Amino acid sequence: MHLKRVIACLDVNAGRVVKGVEFVDIRDAGDPVELAAHYDREGADELVFLDITATHERRDTIVALARRTADEVFVPFTIGGGIRSVDDAQAVLDAGADKVSINSAALARPELIDELAMRFGAQCVVLAVDAKARTDAAGKDDANGSPDWEAYLAGGRTPTGRDVLEWAREATGRGAGEILLTSMDRDGTNDGYDLPLIEAVSEAVSVPVIASGGAGELDHLVQALRAGADAALCASIFHYGRFTIAEAKAHLTAAGIPVRAT
Repeated sequence: MHLKRVIACLDVNAGRVVKGVEFVDIRDAGDPVELAAHYDREGADELVFLDITATHERRDTIVALARRTADEVFVPFTIGGGIRSVDDAQAVLDAGADKVSINSAALARPELIDELAMRFGAQCVVLAVDAKARTDAAGKDDANGSPDWEAYLAGGRTPTGRDVLEWAREATGRGAGEILLTSMDRDGTNDGYDLPLIEAVSEAVSVPVIASGGAGELDHLVQALRAGADAALCASIFHYGRFTIAEAKAHLTAAGIPVRAT
């Protein structure tokens, strides 16, 4: 039986875990390694660390954080933010991370995906996609009546003009082994995941899709996984004590969705 995953996401800024709404209005949520160890004990299937300002500020990757985390947790974890080369990825993986997440650097130079997959294997390469729905001047979806999403880079600051579905297909064709799909329209709102976006990307690619952005209730996780996601990524509902990972997994199990027992 294929088990769905519950992933805790830790957005890191200046060495602290933070969370905002639609990538702004940031507030503190604690020490990243302490939170990671807590989620490991609670039964998280994986952890994702995203240095949300690394690319924008062109800082070095958070190698030291990867090393500290590897000493404290036993579940797989992904490091993303500011990884622009094979050497950057090598440093993070050598420090103990299981996967690297890339976004802006891959959009700027898609060949980076090929290079990482060739060196480390597709299973280590996660493509992060920050997606925002395109609308016309009246605030409606595009003329054909269906949702249409654009990929953004630099922590959701800069539109690229690239269609999300086309980009996801190209990236997985180049060797990305997983898609971390964040709806910028829903991120931090607690209004639920963007289900049409999840469905569209899950149908467009053959690799696992991690749903991100918008979880506020446990039913939101159920909806995302039923929409085609392989994993549900959550941040604020865990960071601020609204729900525990054990409660999330119990809810999923009750809804008939197979997950690893805590």
